[in-house]
Amino acid sequence: MTDAQHPTLAAGRWTQLSLVEQLANVGSEVERALTWLGKKNTEYSRLALLRALELLGLTIADPRHRHRLKEMTRLREALLDHFLGANAYGSTEKAWRAYFYAFGYAASLQRHKAASPLETPR
Repeated sequence: MTDAQHPTLAAGRWTQLSLVEQLANVGSEVERALTWLGKKNTEYSRLALLRALELLGLTIADPRHRHRLKEMTRLREALLDHFLGANAYGSTEKAWRAYFYAFGYAASLQRHKAASPLETPR
């Protein structure tokens, strides 16, 4: 990736994140793309979509997720269809937000669990 928008992630840090964290980050960019689209700023929406696609591409390339390759490539296809295509799948902003919210919530729970001290048995 010569023009990576996320150079440190593209350089290998991305593979240190869990799948949930990866998709939560993709979802953050999708959320930005939807928000800018709603504000009629197609250029900022396009840029956020490109960042989301870059991160999703890094997820697809992550060897730990080879068994989810079909799901990840279908996700990319559906995102492209929604933002740039004819929306043949009939996706909605509400559905995208709900889909990615789950990953953001799960990533938040993971961070909270990792940050809390271990309980000792009594």
